[in-house]
Amino acid sequence: RARRTATMTTLEDVVEGKDYNFPTEEQATLKYWKDTDAFREQLKRSEGRPEYVFYDGPPFATGLPHYGHILAGTIKDVVTRFACSTGHHVTRRFGWDCHGLPVEYEIDKKLEIKGKDDVMKMGIDVYNEECRSIVMRYSKEWEKTVTRTGRWIDFDNDYKTLDPTFMESVWWVFKTLWEKDLVYKGFKVMPYSTACNTPLSNFEAGLDYRDVSDPAVTVAFPIVGCELGASLVAWTTTPWTLPSNLALCVNPTFSYVYVKNPDGAVYVVAEARLSALPGATKKAKGGKPGALADGWAVVKKVVGEELRDVKYEPIFDFFAEEMRSTAFRVCVDSYVTDDSGTGIVHQAPAYGEDDNRVCLAHGIVVKGGALPDPVDVNGCFTDPVPAPFAGQHVKEADKDLIAAIKASGRLVDNARIVHSYPFCWRSHTPLIYKAVGSFFVKVESIKEKLLANNAKTRWVPSYVQEKRFHNWLEGAHDWSISRNRYWGTPIPVWASEDGEEVRVIGSIAELEEATGAKVTDIHRHFIDHLTIPDSRGPEFPPLRRVEDVFDCWFESGSMPYAQQHYPFENKDKFEKEIFPANFIAEGLDQTRGWFYTLMVLSTALFDKPAFTNLVCNGLVLAGDGKKMSKSLKNYPDPNEILDKYGADALRLYLINSPVVRAEPLRFKEEGVFSVLKDLFLPWYNAYRFLVQNVRRVENETGVAFNPRAPGQEPVNVLDRWIASSTSSLVTFVRTEMEGYRLYTVVPRLVSFIGQLTNVYVRYNRSRLKGKNGDDDTRRALAALYDVLLVLCKTMAPFTPFFAENMYQNLKRCLPDGGDSEPSVHFTSFPQPKQGALDERVEKSVARMQAVIETGRVIRERNNKPLKTPLRRLVVAHDDADFLSDLQGELRAYVVEELNVLEMETCLDPLKYATIKAEPNFAALGKRLGKAMGAVGKAVKGMSVADVQLFQRTGAFAVGDVTLGPEDILVKKEFALPEGVTAEEMDAATGEGEVMVIMDIVVDQGLLDSGSAREFVNRLQKLRKSSGLQATDAVEVFFEVKAAGEKDAAEGMMRMLESEKAYLRESLGCDPKPIAAMAGDARVVATGECSLSTGAEFVATLAALKI
Repeated sequence: RARRTATMTTLEDVVEGKDYNFPTEEQATLKYWKDTDAFREQLKRSEGRPEYVFYDGPPFATGLPHYGHILAGTIKDVVTRFACSTGHHVTRRFGWDCHGLPVEYEIDKKLEIKGKDDVMKMGIDVYNEECRSIVMRYSKEWEKTVTRTGRWIDFDNDYKTLDPTFMESVWWVFKTLWEKDLVYKGFKVMPYSTACNTPLSNFEAGLDYRDVSDPAVTVAFPIVGCELGASLVAWTTTPWTLPSNLALCVNPTFSYVYVKNPDGAVYVVAEARLSALPGATKKAKGGKPGALADGWAVVKKVVGEELRDVKYEPIFDFFAEEMRSTAFRVCVDSYVTDDSGTGIVHQAPAYGEDDNRVCLAHGIVVKGGALPDPVDVNGCFTDPVPAPFAGQHVKEADKDLIAAIKASGRLVDNARIVHSYPFCWRSHTPLIYKAVGSFFVKVESIKEKLLANNAKTRWVPSYVQEKRFHNWLEGAHDWSISRNRYWGTPIPVWASEDGEEVRVIGSIAELEEATGAKVTDIHRHFIDHLTIPDSRGPEFPPLRRVEDVFDCWFESGSMPYAQQHYPFENKDKFEKEIFPANFIAEGLDQTRGWFYTLMVLSTALFDKPAFTNLVCNGLVLAGDGKKMSKSLKNYPDPNEILDKYGADALRLYLINSPVVRAEPLRFKEEGVFSVLKDLFLPWYNAYRFLVQNVRRVENETGVAFNPRAPGQEPVNVLDRWIASSTSSLVTFVRTEMEGYRLYTVVPRLVSFIGQLTNVYVRYNRSRLKGKNGDDDTRRALAALYDVLLVLCKTMAPFTPFFAENMYQNLKRCLPDGGDSEPSVHFTSFPQPKQGALDERVEKSVARMQAVIETGRVIRERNNKPLKTPLRRLVVAHDDADFLSDLQGELRAYVVEELNVLEMETCLDPLKYATIKAEPNFAALGKRLGKAMGAVGKAVKGMSVADVQLFQRTGAFAVGDVTLGPEDILVKKEFALPEGVTAEEMDAATGEGEVMVIMDIVVDQGLLDSGSAREFVNRLQKLRKSSGLQATDAVEVFFEVKAAGEKDAAEGMMRMLESEKAYLRESLGCDPKPIAAMAGDARVVATGECSLSTGAEFVATLAALKI
């Protein structure tokens, strides 16, 4: 061993846990990373390794990052750090979503823009440059927060969807789809945002559903030429669509009735929906349809098919003349249901997907023909709808429309209904459904390929892939990818005025060649004026670009190609190395967003999934279970949490929660604090204990601590146990991380740290302090050092700051730097230590812990505090190896922790217990049904021999029913030995079927032993409060206070004499009366103390004379 010299390094001292400020230390680590350019250094060191490909979904920089972003960013950081530590090079580029409604909406608010006319007056160039000016508004705040959370990602080499290179690749994607005949221009009824003047895709419409109260009106449509003077009755929650009514629809198989009310009016409704007519039926009982009310009578009954083509009078005459030849008649279709309304559905083909389909099928309207649509882009009524409705927003016009219907005598009922309704995810205004022209991707034609490619990927958790995403793909419609907006990638389609010639441009070079103009930017205001000559000749007007821009979801779905400027650059590298991605991660809401668009475009382009592994997280909610809201201020600011508790605590809180299993998390600040208190502080204290004792050993011996020195292999059972447990942990973490199961990894890490601090350090405290001599101490310190170093490397992806801080000190012990790297994040993920795995010792120590925990339970319920020794402990179990270990190397730990004088073992638990069997009703109930009674009776009647045989074989037969280990619960019940009372002995069974029996009678000798422990405890507290270190030797003096109880004082003096050996070993000296202290002694500390016996004394600590 080398003598410590002035130049030899050792562990730096560290502060107490209560003084360790996690946020402050993290700031110091951030500075170290910045000063050493640690992230780029890691990338440089890993060059040449296999590439691990990660795609980062682009957020908008027009808003600030919230907990959802921090959560997803943490998951991404954990996985990519782990990939780097397992032999990969991991490029991590941040991305920005710069186009689309989120940006435009901010400018519309700022400039008070109400619609297209305002934009045209201003000029698209001015409008777009306003948009450009804010797209990176909060980019520095994003960079600050993301960096503060410990995430390593490249902001300097980021990608932006507004970059010409990115936009050019988006053009290539579109042109490729066009050439594959996977794009078409059509009209379709789609969700439409009147606030943003644009249609939304189906998945966007599903992002924000809210419960709202809407009018629910029932309206009469008089049948033309009906002898009964009957009216068809329809029900709708969108009165604003009634001015465009062109047809009614019934189910061809339903029974419909003509029913007369007491006033003589005759209405036609589905028989099953008579209750929809006010007053038509009596109150129903037990959920059954009520009988007709008095005065009401059915005068005719027909099936729906018989109502086909029956004509009726339109509710409004706005389109009566132009549509009378084909419209205002009854259609039949099976989409009509009888679970609500009247069984007759009003049809407005411009405002309903089914309405449009049904009216086309029945010739009410024709494809490409006139489609009554008196609603403008802002959602307001226009010609031919007259005042007072004209100019009103459709939702605001409902009230006036209902009044007009009532005035015409056609209103049968006017009510309200609370139902779930889609809102615009950006403007938070109600959507309407409206027929619009759009470019569509033919998703339906590649549905089978989408399903097949989804099956090739791995999602965590898997149910999101197998159910939610699979079902979404199953029901997927053609995807509308164009928006009649301004700030986005323009759709590269140039068309002639007559529509006969269309040209799709796939690159900037192609546009320059076609137009003869130099192009530097391809936003609308740079290219809308460019024309392409018509190939039919100069007599034809030139081709002009269509107005639309791409939906921003099309851009984000194109990011695998566009961030690489594929295929214009990086073509070979892209195709061979970086597509598809190994890993992506975002929130559950992206199943209908980014995950979907990635899958659609990669399938359409390459018939491959864009990714192979996906981690999907749930939503982070406020503590009350509601959505986090800035206006409600129902959640703490993320930056405040980071400044108060640190990033590591927040990271571990988030990824050790249900949210990593795609379930919701109610964010609670106290949860972050609990992580700090219950995990980080115990971990830190174990590390500090190592540092203290390494420094003590070096100071005492003058020999440097070398954890790699020969002859320090683990011999002690707990050294071998912690080494084995560490190897098991490393194997487990690697396996689970390779399966992307973060939700299993963190609980195991938390459990391991608990074992390290509560078992290894706690039980070995005296060894680590030098109780058994220098050789054993160094073995113990080497064992603890190895565990902490491996734990640093294992936890580095999860807690990058704390692992780095600890590693920077630990690596100082390695001889001449040894195999240490400058940063823990440059090190390889640990390998299981050769030969360290020992299943027997892990199992025996786990059972030993069960013995100790069970013994504590027995003490507690019998009011026997741990400071009071008990005479005897018996451990009963049928595993001879375990009992042998318990009586051997583990004995001292059990005896000390449970404070017992004797410990015995028993191989036959039935010496102290009876066993009986109980049926597991939870497992058997559904399976056995009526046979449960007989089987349960047989199980309860099992003899001891039957139960023991079942324990050995795992099977028990009752007639033709064979029961297995999960079907029968075997219970042990303590049986007092003959002649022993419950006041003298108690027992309990812990985990692993370990039975613990304890003598609980306490005599005077035992009480004195307990008092001695108390006496030592009081002096140790006095040492600590006076600032003494473990290595500081002192003399101990006492003075019994006269004011105390006489019996208690005498008892204390008796204890000091009878427990002299224990006190000398624990205190390092014999306690002496104060009168024995020399007059010139240097007093270090004095304190008043008391024992639970009532004895009171003054303790004095004096420095040893040299």
